[in-house]
Amino acid sequence: MTERRSAFAVDRRGFIRLAGATVAGWSALGATSDRMRIVASLTALPLDDDLTRRSMIDSATSRLGGLIVGLRQRGWVEGVNFRLELRSSFGPPDRLKSAIQELLALKPDVILTGSTVETAAVLAATKTIPIVFATANDPVGNGFVESLAHPGGNVTGFTNSTAELGGKWLQLIREAVPDISRVGVLFNPATTPRAGRFFLDSIEQEAAETGVAAVPTPVNAPADIDEAVRRFSEPPKAAMIALVDSFLVVNRQAVIAAVDKYRVPTIYPFHYFMDAGGLMSYGPTLEVRSADYVDLILRGTKAGDLPVQSPRKYELLINRTVARALGLTIPFTLLARADEIRE
Repeated sequence: MTERRSAFAVDRRGFIRLAGATVAGWSALGATSDRMRIVASLTALPLDDDLTRRSMIDSATSRLGGLIVGLRQRGWVEGVNFRLELRSSFGPPDRLKSAIQELLALKPDVILTGSTVETAAVLAATKTIPIVFATANDPVGNGFVESLAHPGGNVTGFTNSTAELGGKWLQLIREAVPDISRVGVLFNPATTPRAGRFFLDSIEQEAAETGVAAVPTPVNAPADIDEAVRRFSEPPKAAMIALVDSFLVVNRQAVIAAVDKYRVPTIYPFHYFMDAGGLMSYGPTLEVRSADYVDLILRGTKAGDLPVQSPRKYELLINRTVARALGLTIPFTLLARADEIRE
């Protein structure tokens, strides 16, 4: 009879072996067993979202799974000397505030945030509890840190893109669909950096240089997505760019359904959209590095003394099956630069 696994846990025998080995190695690794530490995590995704459920499996490839694996390698074992508390801000407008209040009431040793919006909200609620943002755009411009090298205060973390990425998305979608005359830029002003302007400036600059019309396409609710995409299915020929935006990640299935329905070629910032059936994506590899900083903070390092880190690598993913369904022939020169080609 196979023993079932629970979230954030290994099987019982493996856990006992691991716990014993970990206790023996705490001194060497520097992790202490004097008390149970609390690592809090806030996500914009519903707790039943595929990405969240995947994170709850002990996997090094998911953000929370990678955090748990990384902390274990440093002597911290979930359920033994630290406890992970996960809350979702998904829901009505007041859910973000209540989720933060729930986490603060636990008096966590560190809070891990998953987006720019969440980081801003948590930082407004506490200036003392260490905060590590797993992904954030323009942390200096948003006032999170004093500088990337010397954050100061109680927050640090990892950026996931630069403003110039907008122009790169337009270049790539034009290579895939060279005869477009306009491109729609899909985003929710409430959940994308600087209400979209963080990326729009470079997109518009690239558009002006190439003779393509860049059309900002804000959406404020899931019900807006279908109509927003439909407008770009009509002549003249168009494509779309989906910005870095937690709203679009949460509603990625609706975005993919709409672009498939209206046959609008679209480029995305993360592989999450490719996993849902997207045409192509270009963005940071989203390596799970937060365990490094969470570990250091649990040992006593101040968050503000840890420099904000930028992405180490960007990756291009292309789905040729989706391209064929859209009637596109992806140029060999573009396929040759792809990090992954899906069929």
